[in-house]
Order: sequence, then C-alpha cells, then structure tokens
Amino acid sequence: MRELSLNNCRLDKRYDIREQLGRGSYSEIYLAHDILASPQSPHREVVIKALNVFLQDDLDPELERTLVENFQNEATALDRVRHPNIISRIGHGTARDLRGTVFHYLVLEYLSGGDLQSLLRRQKIPLQQSLNYIEQICAGLGHAHARGIIHRDIKPQNLLLTADLSTVKIADFGVARIAVSDSPITRVGTNIYAPPEHSPMSAGQTGALGFARLTPSADIYSLAKSVYTLLTGEAPRTFANEPVTDIPESCKGEEWCPELIRVLKRATRNDPFERHQSVEEFWSDLSGIRSLAAEGEVNTILRTSVVPQPHVARGYTPIAPARPHFEAMVETPAALPPPIYARPNYARPADGPLIRPENGSRVTQPSAPVPAGRPKKKRRTFRRFATFIIFMCIFTGILYGTASYMRGRGMLPEIRNPFRTQIAVANTDIYLRPAPNTDNDPIGLVTKNSKVRIVNSQNNWYQVDVVEQGRDRPSQGNATRGWLNGKYLEINGN
Repeated sequence: MRELSLNNCRLDKRYDIREQLGRGSYSEIYLAHDILASPQSPHREVVIKALNVFLQDDLDPELERTLVENFQNEATALDRVRHPNIISRIGHGTARDLRGTVFHYLVLEYLSGGDLQSLLRRQKIPLQQSLNYIEQICAGLGHAHARGIIHRDIKPQNLLLTADLSTVKIADFGVARIAVSDSPITRVGTNIYAPPEHSPMSAGQTGALGFARLTPSADIYSLAKSVYTLLTGEAPRTFANEPVTDIPESCKGEEWCPELIRVLKRATRNDPFERHQSVEEFWSDLSGIRSLAAEGEVNTILRTSVVPQPHVARGYTPIAPARPHFEAMVETPAALPPPIYARPNYARPADGPLIRPENGSRVTQPSAPVPAGRPKKKRRTFRRFATFIIFMCIFTGILYGTASYMRGRGMLPEIRNPFRTQIAVANTDIYLRPAPNTDNDPIGLVTKNSKVRIVNSQNNWYQVDVVEQGRDRPSQGNATRGWLNGKYLEINGN
C-alpha cells in the first residue's frame, strides 16, 4: 500500500492542497483551495477525490482497469443525476504526485456542514427540520432513480450539509449502479443500513447475492433506516438485516411514534417487492407524520406536496462540466506535469552545464559567443516581441481580474452563454413576482406544468420568461417575465 504524496502542493496550477480528509479502499480525499475561483464563489474550497490504485495490496492489471472504470463510472453517475440535493462534480484531471506517481482525480463541491451522523452527535434535530432534510433526500434520490441510477449506500454518513445546515446533499456514488444492469448484485454498504440484497451477511464466499435484479426499493430500505436514525437519534443496530418493528423507548411518548413504525416496517421488509416501490410513494406514506409536524402552523405547498421538493443552495448549476475519459495508468501518457509548481532554483557546477535540481535535466550552454551582425538583430527582434507578449498578457490579466471583481460585487452583469439556455417546468401553480422576494404584489400566474426560460438567478430565485403555460390563466395580470422561487421549478439544461 502506497499513499499519494500531495501535501502542501499545488495541483495542476490551480488547486492548493490543504489537508487529507479521509481515505478509502481505492481513493484519497483532500480539501483544496481553488486559487482561480472568485472571492465570492461558494466553490473556493473544493474536495479532491484522487484515485490511488496502489492502496490495493494485490494490484494487477485487470484490477487496475476495474478501479479506473469504476472511478469513471462515478463521474458519469454524478453528471447523469445532477440535482440540487446531490453533490456536484466541478471538474476532473490527471496528474503526477511529488514522487511522480500518475493518478486521476475528481473535483467535487465541498460541503462544510459535515454529515447528518455528525450533526446528530452534536444536537437533537427538531422534527420539522428532520422532515425538511428527509424531503430533500427523497427529492435527490427520486431524481437519481428516474435516471436509472441506484445509489446502493444511503446512510447518514453519506448525507452532507451546507455550511448553514439548510441544504442536504447525497454524496458518494462510488458504488452506484444502473438499475437495468443484468450483472449480479454484489455486497456493498454498511450492515445496519444495507438491504438483504446488498448486505455482507446475506452473501456467501463469492460475494454474490441471490437476487435477480437491482431495484429502487434497495435504496428505499436504506433510506428508511436513515430516517429511523434521523428521527430517533439512534442507529437501528437492533434491526440489522431485519425489518424495523419498534423504536427506542426515548421516542415512544411522541405522537408520531405509531405512524413512524408503520411506515418503516413496510419500507424495510425483506422482500423488495413488498416495500414502497418509489421514493415518491415512501414520501407520501409519511404524510401522517408530516401533518402532525405541521399542526398549528399555516400549511404550505412544501408540506402538502405529494412530490418531494428540492432545496437549491447557492452555487448550484444544472450544467455539468466536460465528461472525463480516464485510462489505466500503464496507458497514460508520460508527459504529464507534476502537481507542484515552485520557482526553479538553478545551480551551476564549477564547470559544466546548468542543473535543474527539481528534475536533474541539463541546460546546454553555447560553445562560442554569438557572432555580431544579423543573428544579433534577430535576437533583439525576438526580445522585443517577447516583451510585447508579456505586456499584453499582464494587461489582459488585469482586465480579467477587474471584470471578475466587479461582476462578483454585482457591478457588472454575469456573462452567460447565449447558445445554451435553461428550461424549467413549474411543479405547481405559482405567482410571478416583479422582484426576487415575496415583499411585493404578484404580476401574473404561472400554472402547473408551464415551461419557462431562465434568464437570470439570485440566490434561490430565478428570473424567467414564460414560454408555454400549462393551462389557461385568468385574463388579468398575465405578465410573461418575472421572478419565481427555485423550489417550485424542475430545471433542465437544453
């Protein structure tokens, strides 16, 4: 086993590695600072997930190819299920560490609020806040299932929070699978959250399980046991590989206790076909608990909606970066730059060529002085041209930095790609506002299933042009441009 040497270095002239956050069986996780990000960007701090095949003790070419393919599949899955409540991939790359070891890496958004398990250790989460988290998880997981991706490792440790603890996102799609795959199901996950079709306790020595097909109900099982932990504050260790039939004594006095047991008992049955068959069905079955939590408060669309609604945090975009194409390390080109870029320190021996200490390469010196005349003139012309290029680069950099600063302060409008628009669909009837808040009178009505084109955004509000109404509207106040709250929109990139 050999770890990568990345501490205190700059990766690909952009990411300053700060510290190692963790390590798995095939990858290492680092916190990094993006020196090219705007000071106002929510992605100044990022996570670098580096593939390290040398963490495997019995590495062979076939295993190496499998690990690289799995790493690429994780990136593909993240792009395929891009959603406000699923962690976003920001970039990718291939580089060498300080010892020259080639590795692939993914750049992911950094969620500084930690995971739900850590939050539960610090404090008890109120029922209404827990239900808000559950709704966001259901929204993200349902979106993944709709695109044919099964997560296979839903647990509180893989549910990460933003810094303000208002948004939760599903992370770690490293073992995700396509639902229609015919390949045998393999054991993954944590015993107390894994369904029987994934649990290590249900597999033989080969690691294969006796279930013919992978379905969304596997994730619903793990989601239900995560809900148990979130609402009771305790992990369901008593019910490892068994249906949930009871809750801890500390919660039995709660009014919602019988309803929770009923829902979790169905969602954690051993037979996948006896569970809820969709995340939307599971969320709808929690309506009794949701009604108790909302008792005494003004009902809103968020609480009464049958379909779980997403929560959009600052910095989210539905547009994915360029798709990566990773190769096995033995096939990777050798001409890759090292991840650290320090100022060269050249040393000259007593007699002989210059030596670059960072790589030992030699710089050959001319054996005779440069003759006067035409060659000297060419050299002077080249020097002037190089000076001009350097001056233009500095001038362009100053202009770019000034524009970025003014755009970040709102003094300049954001530059958008005119050939790529975002189309969204309203998931309910919602008023069109003249400004990105509710402290004003509506200027129109956008009906359910209406198509709108997003032209601007501010926090969780979007300025839109109404492209097509879902149904006929009242004749008055029918503005075609205004602001909508993002939680009432299903956003797609076109």
